[in-house]
Order: sequence, then structure tokens, then C-alpha cells
Amino acid sequence: MKQVIWYLAILLLTSENIHAQKKVQAQSAYDFLNSIGVNSAIFRRGETTEKTIQCINYLGVRWIRTDDDMDTNKKFQEIKKLHQQTGVKISTSLGSSGNNIQSLINGSRRIALSGALLAIEGNNEPNNWGIIYNGEEGGKNKSWIPVARLQRDLYKAVKADSILKNYSVWTISESGAETDNVGLQYLYVPKEDSDVIDEFRGTTFGDAVNCHNYFTHPSWQPLQDNQTWLAASPTKNAKGDHLYGNYGKTWLKGYNGYKEEELKYIKRVTTETGVTIDGVVTEEMQARLYLSCYLAQFAQGWSHTAIYIMRDRSDESGNQSFGFYDKEYRPRQAAHYLHNMTTILKDNNRLKRADFLSYYISGESATTHDLLLQKSDGTFMLIIWGEMYTGGETEIEVKLSKKHQIINIYDPTQGIYPTNSVKNVQSIVLTISNHPYILEIKK
Repeated sequence: MKQVIWYLAILLLTSENIHAQKKVQAQSAYDFLNSIGVNSAIFRRGETTEKTIQCINYLGVRWIRTDDDMDTNKKFQEIKKLHQQTGVKISTSLGSSGNNIQSLINGSRRIALSGALLAIEGNNEPNNWGIIYNGEEGGKNKSWIPVARLQRDLYKAVKADSILKNYSVWTISESGAETDNVGLQYLYVPKEDSDVIDEFRGTTFGDAVNCHNYFTHPSWQPLQDNQTWLAASPTKNAKGDHLYGNYGKTWLKGYNGYKEEELKYIKRVTTETGVTIDGVVTEEMQARLYLSCYLAQFAQGWSHTAIYIMRDRSDESGNQSFGFYDKEYRPRQAAHYLHNMTTILKDNNRLKRADFLSYYISGESATTHDLLLQKSDGTFMLIIWGEMYTGGETEIEVKLSKKHQIINIYDPTQGIYPTNSVKNVQSIVLTISNHPYILEIKK
């Protein structure tokens, strides 16, 4: 009888372990690396192309968001040089008050032909800067009809261009500030949405929605647990200036857009996020937040994320400590940590077919997150990070479905080499707080 009870107990434990295991399909490490971007003026506002090249090569970022149309030969030659020496791609933009669609088309065509174009973006924060289009003022606290017309016409112009038609058009940022319902809370405005002004029903504004979901905000002050995770959330429970407040139910006037379930699957990018060094956000904490930000964004469906900014502005007053580099190009801790993470994950080829890995994390809490990546050579890179920014730590155990010959453990806050290697194990214990670990698991 005792043997039967013992056997049933073992069977029960085994079945619970199998049930607890989750079979996860990996995402491409190459795609994650391609999601990592920064804002930079590149060769303007006190920046130089030579220094930008050095910074990009060290950081390992794959794209730059700039607020320029690049429509001169001199500008294009600088972009071509940057791309050739770093491989980095560029998103062009109408900028803060720009309205010259043809100039943006011309500059983007040149960059596309050189292989350096990523996407084309609409206006930057019309709620703050406003625009004039066809002689009409719009944005800010005025009507947003001119803003919508400009974005509509930009989209049409890009898709009518033989060179640019297959490139992604990103919407304006801060659509949640619409003063009148022009439909900018949609990529394609449903014809049946009778609340939208008639002129814009059936209009297409973009291929991907665009947010400035800074992970710190007047309504989401640091430091909070899950500081970056909740800012990246596609749900109505997100914090700060989030996706739902711009494309679900607009934050200013409450105009309805996408349903919460739809937002989970919509194509989306972040063209600005970040935090200054101030008070509880030390240089060390900023560096950890930036790693978590890139991870949280990609894990929750953002295809591209650009942190503001690569180098501190030298032509603006006030606290300009957003940068990976200060205005003298001295690297901050954030630069070193990002260099470490992109070096550990380095992969220059897209994964042809994503494999599955079965694992279970015992002891995880609401502040523990994981992201399974796979390199093009088949190696799994399981990233586990904590967002316990109010303090404390927790011990977790990563349980795999089988023993692995060797697992290398990396900590990007410590360097580019493994901090530990374990052999012939099926589980690993980690102490999680507010930074990532990367488990390299060979197939």
C-alpha cells in the first residue's frame, strides 16, 4: 500500500511539473536587436557624424529616429556614410511643425535607394508644436483637421511612390490630444464610425501607430515596481501616456478608437521614451531602466523602440540628462549596459524557423518577466528580468523540460562574458531584482 501511495505521489508531482511547463515559441534575436533605436540629430545640434558612428557602433543600436526630411545632397551623403559604417537604419519625419510632403518624399527616396531607410513618420507631437497646412493652422488647442489632412496626404504620397510604397508609414505621435474627432486614433478609420468627422471616414493614416509612452510621466512617477512594463502595456491598465490613451480611448476628449483586444495585435512603434537622471533616478538606475524598457516593449509587441536620446542636447537648457552620452560624448552607465546586452545577443541574420522551448519559472512574481529569443544558429537566449524598483529581491528557479549539457549565464550589468556556466542541469536558481539575466542554452 505504501508503495502505491509513493508511486501516486511521484506521478502527481510529475504531472504537475508537466502541466506547469509552458511551451514557448522563441522570437528572433535579430528582430529584437533591430527593435533597439535611439533619437539623434546625427550631424546637427552639436552632433557630428563621426561621433555618431562611434556611439552607434558601441551601443549596438540598429536604428535612429530623426526629425529631419534629409532632402539635400549634403545631408544624404552624411546618412549614407553613417549607414555604410554602422549598418544603422533611419526613420525620416515631417518633424515638429513640418508640412512639406514632397521634401520628405525626396529625402526618403534617396535614403531608401541607399538601403538605409526604415520608415517614414508623420508629425511630432502636434499637441505641443502645431502645424500650418495649406494655409490653415492646426494642432495644439485648435482644430486637428489640418493635422489629419497632412497625415492622410503623406500616406497617399508614400504609397503612390514607386520606391517608397513598400515602406512603413508611422502615424503622428500624441493622437490622444485630438481636439476634434478627426480619426487619428485609427490606422484606417472605419466608415461606420459616425463619431468621426465625415471627411475622414475610410481614411488610412498609417501602417503602424506611434506613441511617446515615456515610462515616467506626471501620472506615473518613478520609482514604481514594473515602471517600464506597465508603460509598455497595450491594455487600459497601462500607466503614463500609453497606447490605450492614444488609440483606444483618447486621453483628452475620450474619443473611441480600437478595442482593448484589438490593441494587443496592432502594429506599433515607440519613437520616444526615456528618463532624466534626477533624484531617485541615478545614473545606475537609469541604465537599468533602459535595459528593462527595450525588453518590456519588445515582449509586449512593440516592433521598434527609440529612447530619447543618444547624446544630451547641447543647444537646450535645463536637465538634458536623458542621453546614453552626455553632451561631451562621455558614455554613461546606460551606454555600457546596452553595449553589454547587444554584444551578448549579437546576431546578424534573421531566424529562419523559430523553435519551441519548454520551461517553467517557479517563484516568479508580478515583477518577474521573461523573453525567449533564438539566434540564427539555433541557440536559445532566455532573458529573465525583474522590475522591483521599490526595492527587494526574489529567488526564482528556472525549470527546463530536460537536462542541457551547458548553460551560460550572463548579467549585462557585469559585462559581456558569462558570470557562471553550469553543466548537465535541468534547473537554475536566480536572485531577481531590477536587471536582466540572459541564459544561453545551446540546442
